Amino acid sequence: MPPAAVPSTDPVTPPEPVSLVTVLAYATVAVLLAIWVLFGWLVQQQGFVESLGEGLGAAFTLLLIVSVIGTVRRNRRP
Repeated sequence: MPPAAVPSTDPVTPPEPVSLVTVLAYATVAVLLAIWVLFGWLVQQQGFVESLGEGLGAAFTLLLIVSVIGTVRRNRRP
């Protein structure tokens, strides 16, 4: 039988609250991506699946960029 996990005694710092500017920026990007999908589907007549794939690709690329920037900023702190 494996030994039971012992809880850590290190104090855990709570995460910092998300600022209103960050929430508004994410909401703006989400609306712009939705408009991009609708533009490709209805105006350019690409097809729904192609437009949705293009929008999701752009969203994942932006998430990757935000993740890398957050990691760099977190590791620069003393």
